[in-house]
Amino acid sequence: MPSPLALRRQIEAALADRIPSALTPAPRILRPVASTGIAALDELLEGGLPLGAITEMVGPECSGRTSSALSFVSQMTQAGKVCAWIDVSNALDPESAAAIGVDLSRLLWVRCGVPQSTNTKSISTDGFALPEKYLIPPPTKKGLHGGGFGPHPRNEVKGLSDAVSGFLRPEVTAPRCAEPQRRIKPEREVFEPNTPRRLLPQRKPVVSGKPWSRLEQALRVTDLLLQAGGFSAIVLDMGSIAPEYASRVPLATWFHYRAAAEKSQASILLLTQHACAKSSAGLVLRLQPGNPLQEEKTVFTGVEYRVEVARERFQTVSTNVIPLRKPPQRARDACWQSRTPWAGAR
Repeated sequence: MPSPLALRRQIEAALADRIPSALTPAPRILRPVASTGIAALDELLEGGLPLGAITEMVGPECSGRTSSALSFVSQMTQAGKVCAWIDVSNALDPESAAAIGVDLSRLLWVRCGVPQSTNTKSISTDGFALPEKYLIPPPTKKGLHGGGFGPHPRNEVKGLSDAVSGFLRPEVTAPRCAEPQRRIKPEREVFEPNTPRRLLPQRKPVVSGKPWSRLEQALRVTDLLLQAGGFSAIVLDMGSIAPEYASRVPLATWFHYRAAAEKSQASILLLTQHACAKSSAGLVLRLQPGNPLQEEKTVFTGVEYRVEVARERFQTVSTNVIPLRKPPQRARDACWQSRTPWAGAR
């Protein structure tokens, strides 16, 4: 009787064309990562941010979210890759991004909620292109001596007699006190929170307000970029959006982004104040408010940031044995400093 090892080899050889390695478990392939440019953060994440997954950076204002994302985009653009920055609140400063090292020629900046100018014509004057609206003289203001406000004093005297006689004339249409007056019941106005007074269509729920319209535009742009492909990193900056708007994004949207990222191997960075991607996020980093450095009493020299890994789906295992139970999660954190240019090297 042949040994089990020989039977196993015979079965795998017979099924090699249809099912390669039928009885051999496939090796566990860890997700590739890319460096963020921050040594402490790369050491904490064992290489950097995962590719083909959603990384969510959660934290309040001035917690280092934008700085970390710009550092990651800088590393990607310097490697010759194309990235996209979807700015929901139009808060990105291109000069600061270029100072960090971002190659702006390889960065697609999408500004949501910015009104487009209808007047696109321009006239060249001495080598400078000026919009046509700045070359049109302003309309003449009618008023005192042609430039002030209010009519001329001579014109005011003409209608003074009519105004006084009309003011002193008794009201003919005023009702007498003995006549019964008909009461008109005023209509009761109902005000709903975050809902305009105009009638809304009943086909689907509409969330009013400019933040939701900008957020909806950003989600559509992200979907289009993932479908088009060619972007190694897509940053969705929702840091300035209130949590009540960010939490209304359906979970199916994040799941769709996760599947598209795995297919195109694009890294999606989500900058929010509160976690909203839930289980679709492969890595959740929770950042704390930055603490100013106290090296100088009167001069601001920098900020110290602190980050903690709140959730990580893909962890490196040191052995091939996978436990049946989920191992206990331990809190991991790291700190790094960001110094001002005038502070110098320390």
